[in-house]
Amino acid sequence: MKRTDNQLLVITHLSQLLTHLTGFGGLIVPLIIWITQKDTVEQMDEQGKAILNFQISIILYSIISIPLILLFGLGFILLGLVAILALVMPIINAINASNGKQINYPLSINFIS
Repeated sequence: MKRTDNQLLVITHLSQLLTHLTGFGGLIVPLIIWITQKDTVEQMDEQGKAILNFQISIILYSIISIPLILLFGLGFILLGLVAILALVMPIINAINASNGKQINYPLSINFIS
């Protein structure tokens, strides 16, 4: 039987912000929480997959923007938009998870289903 733990879901969403603070950890910490808690916490499996898909997508978009910076300078705009998205969406989804609402990570590629 799974338990309801909205606080852990909130922590999992907010742990993505470690990338902004330390330069890494925004993928690793949610991955560890998801692997260890997906079978015991309600909604952890679905939300954990959404978080991981979003983080992998953010990394991919960041990598794509690097050659665009060198070629056209448009990569700066893409990289800025990716940074804003990576900062804002975890906060919005943490609030939604806290209130038991549906979460949504836009532009997320479904790597883990």
